[in-house]
Amino acid sequence: MEHRQLGRSGFFVPELSFGTGTFGGKGGLAGWGSTDAAGATRIVDICLEHGITMFDSADIYSGGASEEVLGAAIKGRRDKVLISTKATFRAGAGANDVGSSRFHLTRAVEGALKRLGTDHIDLFQLHGYDAKTPPEEMLSTLDALIRAGKIGYIGVSNFSGWHLMKALACAERYGLPRFVANQTYYSLVGRDYEWELMPLGLDQGVGAVVWSPLGWGRLTGKIRRGKPLPEVSRLHTTADFGPPVDDEHLYRVVDALDAVAEETGKSVPQVALNWLLQRPTIATVVIGARDEKQLKDNLGAVGWSLTADQIKRLDKASAVTLAYPYWHQRQFKERNPFPTRV
Repeated sequence: MEHRQLGRSGFFVPELSFGTGTFGGKGGLAGWGSTDAAGATRIVDICLEHGITMFDSADIYSGGASEEVLGAAIKGRRDKVLISTKATFRAGAGANDVGSSRFHLTRAVEGALKRLGTDHIDLFQLHGYDAKTPPEEMLSTLDALIRAGKIGYIGVSNFSGWHLMKALACAERYGLPRFVANQTYYSLVGRDYEWELMPLGLDQGVGAVVWSPLGWGRLTGKIRRGKPLPEVSRLHTTADFGPPVDDEHLYRVVDALDAVAEETGKSVPQVALNWLLQRPTIATVVIGARDEKQLKDNLGAVGWSLTADQIKRLDKASAVTLAYPYWHQRQFKERNPFPTRV
C-alpha cells in the first residue's frame, strides 16, 4: 500500500482509507450497512493486513454509534491505526449543538474521543461550512485542541473554494494552523471537484480525501442499462443524499468502465478507484464495504495503473459541460492551464 503526503504537511496517509459509515447502522445510514463490533473487528483485521491503516468516521454517523463501534474494533491496537473523524453538523437539540463555534467544536472533540476510546484524533475535519462562526474563532479553537494534543492535523469537508481560501488566508494572517485536507466528493460520475477545488488544492497544498468514490453505489458494476437497481443497494435509501446523475451519462460511463475492466482483467469498482488514484491532489480514497468480499475487491484497486489511453477514454466518457466561469477559463490555457500546477 502506497503512502502519500497529506497536502502541505509532514503527515503521510495510505492511498486507501476505510470509511466507517457502515458501522452501527442506525438512522439514515442504515442503508449503508449495519456492521457491529465483531464484524468491524474483522474488517479492521483485513485492512491492517493489506496496509489500510486509516479509518474515517463522523459524530453524526449512526448518532455516534459508528465511532463507538470503531473504537471497540481498534481497542488494544490504537498505535497501529490512524483515526480520521468529523464534526460540525447538528448533533443535539440545543442552540449550540451545531456549527464550528468554540463551544461546539470543543465538546464535539471531547465526545468523539470518548466514543472512540482514545486520547487523540489524527485528522479532524469540519464536516460542513459554518457561515455564522468567524474563521478566527474556529481556527483558534482548533489550534488550542492541537496544542492540547487532542487532534493532530485538520481539514474540511463540503466547503466551496472561497470558504476554504478564506480560512487559509485567516490562518496565514494570524499564524494559526492551516487546513491540509479536503474531504470531498469525487468520482467518474461526479467530477465537480476538478473545477475549482482541485486547482485550489494544487496551489495551496491541500490534499484530497475522497468520499463516495463509486458515485453513491452507481459504479459498483451492478447497475446496467435497462436493468432495475439491485435488491441490495444504498441507492434505495440514500439516493436523495447525493447529486442526481442523468441515466444516459451514467450508462456511458459504465460502458467505458466495462470496456477497460475487460482489457485489464479488473472489476469495474477497481478501475473506477484506480482512475481516482491517478488524479492530481489525491492523498487517499475512502472506501467502504458491507462485507469481506466487497472490501477485498476494493483492495484490488491498488498495485497497478491504468494506461494513458484508458484514462483518456474514461475522461471522455465522464466529461460534462462545465458551469461558468470554468468553461471560459478552459479557453485560456496559455496562462491558466489545468491543472494549474502539478
